[in-house]
Amino acid sequence: MALWDQWVEAALSKLASRSLLRSTRPISLSPTPSIDGLETFDGPRHFDRSSVEVDMDECTFSQWLSELPNLAGGETRGKDKNVSRKLLLFSGNDYMGLSFHPSLRKAAAKAAQEHGMGPRGSALVCGYTNYHQLLEKSLAELKMKEDCLLCPTGFAANLAFMSALGSISSLLSINGKPSQDARIAIFSDALNHASIIDGIRLVERLQEAKVFVYKHGDMVHLNTLLSGCKIEKKVVITDTLFSMDGDFAPIADLVNLRKKHNFLLAVDDAHSMLVCGKNGGGILEEYGCESDVDICIGTLSKAVGCQGGFIACSNKWKQLVQSRGRSFIFSTSLPVPVVAACHAALFVARKEKWRQIAIWNRVHEFNVLTQMNITSPIISLVIGSEKAALSASRHMLQSGFHITAIRPPTVPPNSCRLRITLSASHSFDDVKRLVSALSRWFSFPAVGDNAQIASKL
Repeated sequence: MALWDQWVEAALSKLASRSLLRSTRPISLSPTPSIDGLETFDGPRHFDRSSVEVDMDECTFSQWLSELPNLAGGETRGKDKNVSRKLLLFSGNDYMGLSFHPSLRKAAAKAAQEHGMGPRGSALVCGYTNYHQLLEKSLAELKMKEDCLLCPTGFAANLAFMSALGSISSLLSINGKPSQDARIAIFSDALNHASIIDGIRLVERLQEAKVFVYKHGDMVHLNTLLSGCKIEKKVVITDTLFSMDGDFAPIADLVNLRKKHNFLLAVDDAHSMLVCGKNGGGILEEYGCESDVDICIGTLSKAVGCQGGFIACSNKWKQLVQSRGRSFIFSTSLPVPVVAACHAALFVARKEKWRQIAIWNRVHEFNVLTQMNITSPIISLVIGSEKAALSASRHMLQSGFHITAIRPPTVPPNSCRLRITLSASHSFDDVKRLVSALSRWFSFPAVGDNAQIASKL
């Protein structure tokens, strides 16, 4: 990607000539963060259940039911808020079940006791510490990139990258307004996350980028669009694991197209990090193509079990994003206890290999019990209308499962669904109970008798 390297270098030179390059200078907090004393386990423990078992007070439960179809209002009267109902959570994104791990709690509590929330400000002002620096280094190593930049959320990470990307054409133009051929052409999967879409809209409006949306996962369509585009600065961006459909992007095919068209390849690996790859590096590690992807955007609020986002990239791209990424520049940086918990989570995930095995066991068990061909811990049961999806959600709620209906604007009209997520903290019994409750609402393919099912598990 020699051309993109040249364009980024030229943009950085232009910023340097105007004294507009920004850098983070870590504030040193003592003692230095350490993983010493963090406990790991060789299998599930009682605390793992806390990430999938939730309590809801009876008043809230009844109110939720009353807002769904087929139930008359007024059931909330007389309900005792002190009485709770236990629900099994199948709607979160804590894939590894790390959010209640003692080592994460210990790391966060220790940091809070020693440093409070840490210095509060943007990373470029005073909100960047040796804790943040250590986490960036760990994430860069996990993603096999030269460097990494922390952001407040995964949403902010996508916006920061896109706004920095768009600034290249403006910086390299003579009067700040790029010509038609000097613009950036962005190619985006039709089902990309809202944060990518909003970032693209920002670039399209402010930097007049040319935007192409290719059919979901359709490499023939993408190849046609790339071949017909005369703009030199091409970028393809995609989710790796799509959050509402549960399918993976065709990474190997994208890598082959990158070699053919020399575009910059950026991915949002939010949902496959720690879930995929021997070391938890995500789907890029699974395919062994880390070096073929230029920018890897991710989140710390899903499988890591904490909060935050990041951009794993080269040193030069990091310089550009921290100088031109608006959502990074103008946001307060992550609190130190959260950063400490994230760093502990990466350590725990690396040590507790059973968690990744467990979540893929749950995927296999769901497949066998339903004969559905799901390929990830995200299960999308498309129903259609909002009313039908809400009724299905009500049925699952009454059956003891916290599963909410997904409706527009998250998904297109008439494609409302139940989005179910599996976790390493779920058990086989949880999956059996889930399938039993779902089968009273959904028609799964015939799976034979219990003996046949048991032989496959």
